[in-house]
Amino acid sequence: MSPDQGSERGDGGGGPRKLGGAFQRIVTERAPQTLLAEVQAAWPGICGPQIAARAEPVAEREGRVTIACESGPWAQELELMGDQLLTRIDGAIGAARVTRLRFTADLARHR
Repeated sequence: MSPDQGSERGDGGGGPRKLGGAFQRIVTERAPQTLLAEVQAAWPGICGPQIAARAEPVAEREGRVTIACESGPWAQELELMGDQLLTRIDGAIGAARVTRLRFTADLARHR
């Protein structure tokens, strides 16, 4: 076997490769390139895992993103954090692309 053919075990060259990297690349390339999709992808990094488990971006219209929360108190709390979340969104996906956040208490309906 020549050095540029790799081994039969798949540890180099043209042998079998792990599917994970290829799959992730395909998902990224095929993902809708919308503002909502960008916010959804960045959301856990913007708000952290605890909030992301209880609230998620579900809609976007003309720069206004709707965040569905698991309860009224979560929606109220995130409303109070709205300016901070907008600043973090700007940092994650680009300034002034999201102009406003709207919070609802209907996450179960979206899951």
